[in-house]
Amino acid sequence: MRRFLKDYLLKYEIINIKQIILGLIIGMSNEEKSKNVNFLIEEYLENTDFIKKLIELSSLDEVQLYMKPTQYNKAIREGILYFKNNNEIFILEAFLDQLYYITLLQREKTYNKKEKHMISLFNSFITEIYNINLIYRGLINKIDKNLLSQFIVNNYLFLDEKKIEIFLHHENLNDFFLKLDDLFGKIIELRYDINLSEIEHPIWELERLYKNYYFKKFKIEIDDIDYLTIYRILELIIKKEKEIKLEIIPNIVRIINKKFKSLKLEF
Repeated sequence: MRRFLKDYLLKYEIINIKQIILGLIIGMSNEEKSKNVNFLIEEYLENTDFIKKLIELSSLDEVQLYMKPTQYNKAIREGILYFKNNNEIFILEAFLDQLYYITLLQREKTYNKKEKHMISLFNSFITEIYNINLIYRGLINKIDKNLLSQFIVNNYLFLDEKKIEIFLHHENLNDFFLKLDDLFGKIIELRYDINLSEIEHPIWELERLYKNYYFKKFKIEIDDIDYLTIYRILELIIKKEKEIKLEIIPNIVRIINKKFKSLKLEF
């Protein structure tokens, strides 16, 4: 579980890295970039100095060189190259996100039987949400389908490679949502009775259904302390993510948007 939790926290270090690089691109000061960083995560990962030095870098070339000896090397190199050529940060974010899910999946082989039983399902549902959200964001940002397909993580729960391929080739959001509604409406376990196209945050709603499914899948057996411990840890993680997503991250986005608008006014 310690190994899993360390890998899980990588998600929030990646958020820190994204915020720092985006802050650099839009011209934030080091102090402003620091305010958008969750240093508590870095303390847990023992990476505080790493992040502080990243904040101090003043160009994307410096960031790329700094990241070279780290696990982020390829994601940062390819993402920055794409940004320089296309002025689009989506690919950088996609490379980093994909790295996170691949790391979680690779770790599964090291777990004991009980850990693997519960964690692998957790990994499967969050990976499937990632794949759906990736395609959704790709449609919004008009990302090339062949390029987008490179970021799909081959791990599935209710979907499979063929269904993901179908979603990838939709040309507009309406068709994409209609296909999702049609498919998930047939999955009894999800108790799906919504129209995603009519919801403000459709992926969040889909994620809620997956989480409910996960909690119902496991019945806590009070005579098995190992299962109970693992379940409680995962339950806390899943429920805490809602607070992070609905409160913390939107506040960060608002700060960045405000800064970006002020820069546009200056120009």
